[in-house]
Amino acid sequence: MSGGRVLVVEDNPLNLKLLRDVLVASGYDVVTATSGEDALELAVSAPPQLVLMDLQLPGIDGAETMRRLRAGPTGPDVPVVAVTAFAMVQDQLDANRAGFDAYVEKPVSVRALLDLVRSLLDRATP
Repeated sequence: MSGGRVLVVEDNPLNLKLLRDVLVASGYDVVTATSGEDALELAVSAPPQLVLMDLQLPGIDGAETMRRLRAGPTGPDVPVVAVTAFAMVQDQLDANRAGFDAYVEKPVSVRALLDLVRSLLDRATP
């Protein structure tokens, strides 16, 4: 696939399917994880160019998973996007402060998500 590899970390099966299907239909190579621990393993075996991360995960949460990814398998340069049902201004500020590159609210706007993914991948590609 020419769109780049995206790691989607989401524990809700319906949300995971939606994100995966939309990205695959748009030409992205998608790998999925349902927990932070699985995401860390996948980032080593199938290194992503972008990560979509649910904040509320079983085990280690999205913010801690992002910190561990950046300290290890993906390094600091792979964009990580917070995906969350929390839609308050403070939640977005907290995600930005935690170090996420962007913030997407659920329910996800497919067009806005694809525009964001394209934009972040274009910026990350030399």
